Amino acid sequence: MAPYAIRRLELADANHVAHVLRASFDDRLPWLSGLHTAEEDRQFVREHLFGQCEIWGALSPDLVGFVAFCPGWVDQLYVLPGRQGEGIGSALLSIAKDAEAELRLWTFQRNVQARQFYEARGFVAIDQTDGRDNEEREPDVLYRWARGAGP
Repeated sequence: MAPYAIRRLELADANHVAHVLRASFDDRLPWLSGLHTAEEDRQFVREHLFGQCEIWGALSPDLVGFVAFCPGWVDQLYVLPGRQGEGIGSALLSIAKDAEAELRLWTFQRNVQARQFYEARGFVAIDQTDGRDNEEREPDVLYRWARGAGP
């Protein structure tokens, strides 16, 4: 396991964030790969994530993972496939948990590894959908975590 440092990310990091997002998303959800172009990913990161979220990243020395959160929500949490299992996701999620008393997040029902990750860290499934209302049209699940309610 290579060491990593965590710091708050800035708009100048947007292209690196978009790369980690796409590489991780496509690895976990290959049936949804190609949904967006690299430029669309960069635009989403610049305009949505940096426009609405606090973003922290793990660097080793390049960006290997990030969490984007806003009041009450984890918007995105991704770690590069080759760096998963090293505690990076847990460290990044802890930043959001330290900042918020309660968090919610969506993940896809078929993303079993993500679901296990969140459940092991105290998140509880509170709703499921058929995917009709998300861009990917993929069934998803809403999770909730509250300080003092679990790990």
